[in-house]
Amino acid sequence: MATLKLSTVKIRKPDDDFTVNVILGQTHFIKSVEDIYEALASSAPGIKFGLAFCEASGPKLIRFTGTDKEMIELAKRNARSIKAGHIFIIFLRDTYPINVLDEVKMVPEVCRIFCATANSLEVVIAESEQGRGVIGVIDGEASSKVESKKDQKDRYDFLREIGYKL
Repeated sequence: MATLKLSTVKIRKPDDDFTVNVILGQTHFIKSVEDIYEALASSAPGIKFGLAFCEASGPKLIRFTGTDKEMIELAKRNARSIKAGHIFIIFLRDTYPINVLDEVKMVPEVCRIFCATANSLEVVIAESEQGRGVIGVIDGEASSKVESKKDQKDRYDFLREIGYKL
């Protein structure tokens, strides 16, 4: 009988820096590194990002690219911690995932997106004799209550303040 070990990997980024967002996903081919780069670069001119991809066969390297040295280093460091096959991680600075997520999802090799967040993040890992895989994420903290009328108004106003609703 094979054994399965569950663990979590905490994604490391600058403490409480909500200008840094993370997209974590799964893809199926080495070509993804270049295709995701092109999707990000063409979706938001001047975008600052780092991308790392955990190769699942062959030399099993952590492939990387990006436009911002700090974001690239964050992506590489966190990919080394995750080290699960065909997982990619993108770090964005001063860009909301909502601005690029559709383009990333449209990359033909992308199989799934686990999350897109600025919150604290843990990746849930399953490990067997064969290797490691991501089975989910813990994104942020547990909800504390149901929003009130005031909370609803605050949400409404906030979305308009940052330009996402008219």
